[in-house]
Amino acid sequence: MKLTKVLTTLAVWLVLVTEGVSASGNNGLTAQSFSFSRKDSTVTINTINSDYVLHVKKRTGPIKLDGVLDEEDWKRAQKATNFYMVLPYDTGYAAAKSEVMMTYGDKAFYLAFVFYDTIPGKRPVESLRRDFVFGNNDNFLLFLDTYNDQTTGYSFGANAAGAKWDGTMSDGHSVNLIWDCKWQSKTKNYKDRWVTEMRIPFKSIRYQSGVDHWNVQFSRLDLKRNEKSAWAPVPQQFPTASLAYAGVVQWETPPPKSGLQFSLIPYIFGSASRDFEAGTDTRYRKDFGMDAKLGLSSSLNLDLTYNPDFSQAEVDDQVTNLDRFELYYPEKRQFFLENSDLFANYGSGQIRPFFSRRIGLDSPVLAGARLSGKLGNDWRLGVMDMETEKQGDLLARNFFVASVQKKVFSRSNIGAIFVNKQNMNVPSGFTGNEYNRVAGLEYNLASSNNYWTGEFFGFRSFTPGMSSGEQFAQGTQLNYSRKQYDLGIKEYYVGKNYNAETGYVPRVDYLRLNPTATVRFYPDKSNVEYHGFFTELDTYFRPGDMELTDREVSFDYFFQFHNRSHLELETNFWYIKLRNAFDPTNQGNHFLEAGTGYNWFDATLIYQSDNRKTFKYELSSGYGGFFNGNRLHVEGMLNYRFQPFGYVSMVFSYNNLKLPQPWGDTGYWLVGPKLDVTFTDKLFFTTYVQYNEQIDNINVNARLQWRYQPVSDIYLVYTDNYFPGNMQAKNRALVFKMTYWFN
Repeated sequence: MKLTKVLTTLAVWLVLVTEGVSASGNNGLTAQSFSFSRKDSTVTINTINSDYVLHVKKRTGPIKLDGVLDEEDWKRAQKATNFYMVLPYDTGYAAAKSEVMMTYGDKAFYLAFVFYDTIPGKRPVESLRRDFVFGNNDNFLLFLDTYNDQTTGYSFGANAAGAKWDGTMSDGHSVNLIWDCKWQSKTKNYKDRWVTEMRIPFKSIRYQSGVDHWNVQFSRLDLKRNEKSAWAPVPQQFPTASLAYAGVVQWETPPPKSGLQFSLIPYIFGSASRDFEAGTDTRYRKDFGMDAKLGLSSSLNLDLTYNPDFSQAEVDDQVTNLDRFELYYPEKRQFFLENSDLFANYGSGQIRPFFSRRIGLDSPVLAGARLSGKLGNDWRLGVMDMETEKQGDLLARNFFVASVQKKVFSRSNIGAIFVNKQNMNVPSGFTGNEYNRVAGLEYNLASSNNYWTGEFFGFRSFTPGMSSGEQFAQGTQLNYSRKQYDLGIKEYYVGKNYNAETGYVPRVDYLRLNPTATVRFYPDKSNVEYHGFFTELDTYFRPGDMELTDREVSFDYFFQFHNRSHLELETNFWYIKLRNAFDPTNQGNHFLEAGTGYNWFDATLIYQSDNRKTFKYELSSGYGGFFNGNRLHVEGMLNYRFQPFGYVSMVFSYNNLKLPQPWGDTGYWLVGPKLDVTFTDKLFFTTYVQYNEQIDNINVNARLQWRYQPVSDIYLVYTDNYFPGNMQAKNRALVFKMTYWFN
C-alpha cells in the first residue's frame, strides 16, 4: 500500500498548487475580484467574467407574455448582446445576432430574448417535450448562480418551438432536469428570428436575501449554423453551463426577501394488474399519498412524502449483460433526484456510499423526509430519512443519510457523509445484518478557471461481524483540461470487507490505477472541426500481493466534422485473471474456472450522423477476442423526427459469441423501437417496446401524460411482458395516477 500513500501525498500537494494557480482563460481573460453588497456584510468572490455586467431595472408597468416586445420596460432595458462563439471555435464573436433583456417586480423576474437567423429555413427542434435534449434543438438556456458560489444554481430555457427546460445545478456545471417549478413562457416565431418571454417567480427558486448581484450566463445553440455561443466567453473545452465563466446580473434593488413557502402535492392512484406466470386473477388496487414542500428560508427546504408512488417513472433501458459485475441503472424517481448531488455524488462511479435505487425497489416506501439547502454562504446541508414496509421475508427498514459540505478556496468544497441502513423489529434468530453504516470524507477540487478538477475521498463501513481491518475504501482523481488536451489520473482502493449495502459498489478487494490522456488537433480550412486521440491504461491489482487481475490498454482515434457528424475507431488490449468462476454468456450453465487468465484484442468503429437532419443515426460495429473465444457486435440507433411533434426511433444491438464447447455459438438480439409524441407542450405520449433475447422477454411500456395545470399531471401507464416465442403474456398492468400542486 506504499503506492497508495505516495499518490495521496502527491494529490494533496497538487491541491495546494492548483488552488493557487492564477486563472487565465481564453480571450485574454483573467480572474478578478468582485464585491457585491449585502445587508449584513460585503462578500468578495473570484469570477473570471466579472466585467460582463447586465444592469436590470425594476419594471414600471405590466409585462404580457406574448412574444411581442412592445412594453416600455423592454425598450428601456439594457441588452446583453455580442455573444461570443464557443463552438466550433472560441476565438471571436458569434455570427448570429442575439439579444437578452431582463426586468423584475416584487414577485417575479422576466426575461426576453431575440435570436436572429443568418440561414433561412426551418429551425431544428426535436419536440415540444419539457426538458428537451440540449444538442437536438435550437435553444436558449439561462444559468443562474443565485448564491454567487460558482457551484450551485438553476437553469431555465426554451427551444424554438416553445418547449420549456428547467433544472437545478451542481458541481459548477451539471444540470438536473428532474426538478420542476411553476413559471411561464411564450415563444413566437418570425421569418428572420424567434422571440421568447419568460416569467419566473422569485418564490420558485432559492437565493441569499439582501444580495443585489447574481452570477448569470446566457447560452444559445444555433443548429443551422452549427454554432454555440454565450454572452460571457467560455473556453470551448467547457460547457456554457460552467459557472466559473458566468457574468453578473446587477439588480437595481435586491430581490424581495423570501418568506415561508408551503406546497402540498397530493395524488390518487388506481391500478389493475395480473401475473399470468403465477396464475393469479386480476388484482385491483387504489391508493393515495402526498408530497409536501416547506421553504424554511430562502435557502433551506424541507420535503416530506407519505406513501409515495413511482409508477410514472420512465422504464429502464435494457442492455445485453456480458459483464462480470452488477450493472448500473440510473435513478429516475423524482423524489430522490431533487438535490441529489448532496447525497449521490460522493465517491466515484464504482464506489458510491449512497445509491438511492436501493430504497423502495424491493418493498414499498411508507414515508420519508428530506432537508436540504444552504446554511449561510459557504455551507450546504442534506439530511434524508426514508422508511420501507415489511415485504415477505424483508423486514421493515429505515434508510438515513446525512451530508454536509463546506466551500473552501474559490470553488472547491469539503464534504462529509453518513449512511445508515437499519432493519426494524428484528426477530430472534434473524440471520441478516441488523444494520449497515458508512461514514466518509471527501474533498472536491475545482480551480477558479476550471482547468483543474478532482476529488479525494475516504469511506469506512460498519457491519456487525465484519473484520474492522479491511472495511475501507478511498480514491484519488485529478484532471487537467485545456483546449488541446485533457489529462487525468485515478487511483481507487476498496477493501475486501468494505460493505455499502445502500451504495453501489459492484466489486471489492482491489487497487485500481487509471491514467488517461486526450489530445485534439484543430486544422485550418478543413471539413474537420478537430481530430485527435484518447488513450488510457486501466489496471486492477489484488491488494494483498499486488497481483495484476485486470488490464485494459485503449487507444482511440476520432474525427469531429463541421457538419456535426463524428467518426471514431476504438482499439483495446485486454488481460483478465478471473478471481471467481464466470460464465461469459451470463446464462449460468457453464463456467470458466477461477484463477484462469485470458488475453485478447478487439476493435470497434463508430459513426454518428449529423443530428440536425430530420433522419439521424448512430452505428457501431466491432470484432475481436472475448475471454476464451471471439465476439462480434453491432449496435445502432435510428431516429426520425416529425418536428415539432416528436420522433420515432429504434435502438438495436446484436452480440455473437463464438466460444469453444460446451458454450458453442451464442447470439443475443436487443431491439427497442420507441414512439414519442408531443401533441402540445402539455400533452405527451410515449410507447417503448424492448425485445431482449438474453432474458427471453418482450416488454411494452406506454405512457400518456397530461400536464393539465402547472406542475400538476395525469398519468396513464400500460405495461406488458411477453415470451417472444409464442407471445404468451407473463404479466400486465394498467395504472392511473393524478397529482395536483397546491401552492
